[in-house]
Amino acid sequence: MAKYSTGSSSGGGGTNCELCGAESDSLTQQTVAGAKLEVCSSCASHGDEAKSSASSSGSGRGQDEPNRKKKAAQNVAKANPVWDGDSEHWEKEGTNYDDDPLPYLVSDYGAVLESSRQDAGQTREELAEELGVPESDLLAIEQGRATQAGIGGGLIDALEERLDVELAE
Repeated sequence: MAKYSTGSSSGGGGTNCELCGAESDSLTQQTVAGAKLEVCSSCASHGDEAKSSASSSGSGRGQDEPNRKKKAAQNVAKANPVWDGDSEHWEKEGTNYDDDPLPYLVSDYGAVLESSRQDAGQTREELAEELGVPESDLLAIEQGRATQAGIGGGLIDALEERLDVELAE
C-alpha cells in the first residue's frame, strides 16, 4: 500500500481509488510514475504497464522518443557551427587576456561610452580611427558586449583618457 493511502490495507472491499479518489469495489494495483497505487478501472490506463503496452502497440512514440530527441539534438548541433568546439569565431586574433585583462566595468558602461562619444561630437567611426581600433570593438562596448567581444583593458583605458569618462570600477 502507498504511504498516503486513502484505501484499506486489506486490498479490497469498498475502498477509494488512490489516484482520483473515486469509491470502487474493484480496485487493481498499478504502478503510476513509479509508485504502487490501488486504482479504479478508469485510472488503470494511467499505470506504467498500460502506457508501455500502448506505446509498443502502435502509437509510435514511447520507445522511439529518446532516439527522436537525440537525433534532433544532433541535427541542431550540425546546423550550428558555434557548437563545433572551435572558439575561433569569438576569440580575436592576437588578444592576450593575461597581458591585457578587461577590468571590472561600471554597470552601464555602454550607455556611458555612447553618451560621452556623442557629447564629444564624434562618430563611432571617427573615434575608432583616432584610437586605431576596429569600429566593431567600439560598437561592442557601446552595446555592453565588451567581455564577449574580447575587448582588452588597454582600449578601455584609452577610451577613458580620450573621452574623460569612467568606464572601469
